[in-house]
Amino acid sequence: MNFSSIKIKAVNLFSEASFLTHINNEAEYDQALELMDELIEDYDKYLPLIEILSASIEKWEYEAESFAEFNQRIAELDDGVAVLRTLMNQYNLKAEDLRENIGSKSQVSMILNGSRNLTRDHIQSLSDRFNVAPSVFFRKAP
Repeated sequence: MNFSSIKIKAVNLFSEASFLTHINNEAEYDQALELMDELIEDYDKYLPLIEILSASIEKWEYEAESFAEFNQRIAELDDGVAVLRTLMNQYNLKAEDLRENIGSKSQVSMILNGSRNLTRDHIQSLSDRFNVAPSVFFRKAP
């Protein structure tokens, strides 16, 4: 294998798009997101590049000041609620869409705002509906 050729290609690539491995500012973050949108259109073909870029994006979103408030709010959320909100966003659902799994719209709202907790039955029903393991609704031990 000719490593010198690989090294030259890598230097050229990362010189042209340094945000692939380290995002330094909002403009690079925007470029990274724009590139990611293009890459996922042919996911299998670009998987190695997607993995590198997603690590860079994740690091930026974790460390950037512009995400500090959001990250703090997420950290304070109950994991079950965070998972439920994510699933609702992914499936474009409203509180009333979960009546079958949780109960009334007001009961779903109380769970989402933290005044009520998900029960074992809720978690089982949601797990079945979204085909996810019930464990995703629980905080992992540090």
